[in-house]
Amino acid sequence: MTAFADAMAALLADPNLGVEAVYRHGGIGPAVPVRVLRSSPDRVADAFGTEILSATDILSVATAVLPDLTAGDSFGLGPDLLTVTHAERDASGTAWRVLCQR
Repeated sequence: MTAFADAMAALLADPNLGVEAVYRHGGIGPAVPVRVLRSSPDRVADAFGTEILSATDILSVATAVLPDLTAGDSFGLGPDLLTVTHAERDASGTAWRVLCQR
């Protein structure tokens, strides 16, 4: 395991940062319990000269736990169901940066 993978595991295990989630491939596959880091920044977009504020959800997930992620997969976090719109690996290949919609 690399130092980056060790750091990711420590962040996910931290009860103040990591949260329990349920992953489903394609949104309908078998439930897989995972820990994720969740961030929900607001984003400002421009539409026809009008600024629109939209909530986003970004998850960080260890690639060791989920080696493959695709658009349409889903994560359940408490009452929230997040559908993956885009997933990309970090430079070291140890974590996914997952953009989701509610």
